[in-house]
Amino acid sequence: MANWVLGLTGGIGSGKSAVSAMFEELGIQVVDADIVAREVVEPGSLGLKKITEHFGDEILTSNGTLDRAKLRAIIFADESQKQWLNNLLHPLIRESMLSQLKQATSNYVILVAPLLFENGLEKYCNHTLLIDVPVDVQITRTTARDNVSVELAKQIIASQMSRADKQQKAGDILDNNRPLEEVKTDVQKLHEKYLIHSH
Repeated sequence: MANWVLGLTGGIGSGKSAVSAMFEELGIQVVDADIVAREVVEPGSLGLKKITEHFGDEILTSNGTLDRAKLRAIIFADESQKQWLNNLLHPLIRESMLSQLKQATSNYVILVAPLLFENGLEKYCNHTLLIDVPVDVQITRTTARDNVSVELAKQIIASQMSRADKQQKAGDILDNNRPLEEVKTDVQKLHEKYLIHSH
């Protein structure tokens, strides 16, 4: 890949979006794995066509978009359907992600992915940055924002790689459990460092 890629990750509620927005303000393009995952099943996409062929039209809402709740229920109940869906979507997501990273024109480009290490996406990155907060902060932020219970927040966190393992794997760690101004100052410093690395 021609572009220098920074992989940005962090558990749920760590504030990845806020930090990636700070990099965007500095003129750096961001490719968000979660957004790409939605794009590959938008109306008119190959992904949605294949899903509809496989599951039938009842997998669509009345306005022709993917009924995510219905799909979730199907794959939750059936491991082989989940496998089928992953086999379809993962290559589509990867392909789209890589082509967006390639097309970026900023000095370097950021790949934001909550499961960067879990899904082995760091192999597409030159360097990685972990947005880090204590687990209790993750729980507080997640329950406040997403209207999920503490139990569910804990389950989601437990399903992700442990904080210690991520800290060990990450090239840089940004403590996001601090006042915004301090985080911004650090983002600026990291940005300057990445500018040097990427040239």
